[in-house]
Amino acid sequence: MAPDIDPTPASAGFSMPPEWSPHAACLMAWPARHDLWGGRLEEAKDDYAAVARAILGFEPVLMVCPPGHAREVRDRCGAAVEILELPINDSWARDSGPIFVRDAAGTVAAVKFGFNAWGDRWLPYDDDARLPERVAGHLGMRLFRAPLVLEGGSILVDGDGTLYTTEQCLLNPNRNPGMTRAEIEQGLKDFLGVRTVIWLPVGHSLDVGPAGTDGHIDGVAQVLGPGRILLEAPEDPSASEYEPGQANLARLHASRDARGRSPEITVLDPGPDAHVSYANHYIANAGVVVPTSGDETDAPVLAFLASVYPGREIVGVPGLTLAFGGGGPHCITQQIPAGAVAPP
Repeated sequence: MAPDIDPTPASAGFSMPPEWSPHAACLMAWPARHDLWGGRLEEAKDDYAAVARAILGFEPVLMVCPPGHAREVRDRCGAAVEILELPINDSWARDSGPIFVRDAAGTVAAVKFGFNAWGDRWLPYDDDARLPERVAGHLGMRLFRAPLVLEGGSILVDGDGTLYTTEQCLLNPNRNPGMTRAEIEQGLKDFLGVRTVIWLPVGHSLDVGPAGTDGHIDGVAQVLGPGRILLEAPEDPSASEYEPGQANLARLHASRDARGRSPEITVLDPGPDAHVSYANHYIANAGVVVPTSGDETDAPVLAFLASVYPGREIVGVPGLTLAFGGGGPHCITQQIPAGAVAPP
């Protein structure tokens, strides 16, 4: 008799819904790592609260915080936020939290990928590595366990079978050194229910160093719909992101998605001197939460995004402190898709 094999999400009929599809809520985690934020910890809390309040205008927010910090979260974020006290090491819910999948009946389950704090950059991370199972337990939700290290900010899906990522991150030996590119692709297909993986070369050039993630895709791109992707790529050759942006643009032009289409590319030009990654925005149910830097680069980008997202309200939030910590609104959020909860 063949041994029992645990089903993967794909074999059980689940796949990751795109961010622009309806949400039940948004998962966040409260700033907790003092050695990351240093003297800017209070600024970080203010800016996380600003993101939470912005999202609460469109959908519920479930905020994980260390035990004993519930009152602080409620005082800063408002009475509408739902608080879940759990041990955590850090505050990047996109990366350490569960990734959610849904089946054709609209039932939602969670996936736990391995988490090693972006290649063992930050210690400890034991509680963050357990966050998916603890959140799934709180939600009473079925949990799949994937045999590879992956952060949610390293992937984007279009809801039509295509996943976007970067070679810079997923092929970095500090994540899955014993796995080939083909094996990583198969893991993405098995546990996120996609059929085609499009590999961009790199993420944002600032996404390196102690606070970096080795080039997450959400620092340079966002998916707009089936076969449609937004890419942040400056048009000015003097911009620091010009060459990386052009390399990513060339790769997209040469790619075909799960349906054989050449992706429809919307280029976001942040200007030559942007201090935040505008692509690192969160698509809420009827809104888009965008990082801002407080200078002259913000207004044209916000106006551009309003044209990209007709029918959604564009809300700017402070982005410089989040960028100092290594991310933006997308990095600190994770959408929980609308649907019935799949029981364990």
